[in-house]
Amino acid sequence: MTTPILHVGNKNYSSWSLRPWLVYRHFDLPFEEKLIPLFDDNWERSIGAVSPSGKVPCLVDGDLVIWETLAIIEYAAERHRDVPIWPKDPKARAVARSISCEMHAGFGAMRAAMPMNVRKSLPGRGRTPESLKDIARVTALWRDCRAKHGKDGDFLFGPFSAADAMYAPVASRLTTYAVELDPVSEAYVKAVLALPAMAEWCAAGRAEPWLIEHDEVA
Repeated sequence: MTTPILHVGNKNYSSWSLRPWLVYRHFDLPFEEKLIPLFDDNWERSIGAVSPSGKVPCLVDGDLVIWETLAIIEYAAERHRDVPIWPKDPKARAVARSISCEMHAGFGAMRAAMPMNVRKSLPGRGRTPESLKDIARVTALWRDCRAKHGKDGDFLFGPFSAADAMYAPVASRLTTYAVELDPVSEAYVKAVLALPAMAEWCAAGRAEPWLIEHDEVA
């Protein structure tokens, strides 16, 4: 088996890069990380050399290229079938995939109003009717999953799974913007941020030298 190369963007900003990276790091899967600084003078040439979509994340495994977050996670799950990347129970697994797809396709207002930024504390910023509606939907999902599937651990389906990786950037955002949360959601956010792999990512993000103006909320 070859060792996959996961191309990621700046850790302070790249929420999509975080998701598959967290799966690989948390489950201690073999991979090599290559960071491509977002939107610098070499961005288009560098990302164009590896990703057909021109975006990160992108996984290269030998002659195979995978350029979408959920596809990368599914590939990891298929390649490492003995690792519980998705919940073991079929019904829980179906729900986990459903909420992961909803995350992948939705919540654009929250993303736009509250860009991921692990270096900053911006209490009160980013509140719009649309972003608050997204947050209400996210936290309702969290409460429902915790109540129905999460009794065997601190995460949405008990133990950490790919679904938690999909929502990890949201946990980071809600902390950066100091969003008031219900007790279940607050405990869940704390559990996600306490993951060693998540702490590693955030520490690296805080140490990065790059600044992307359009992702900075004044």
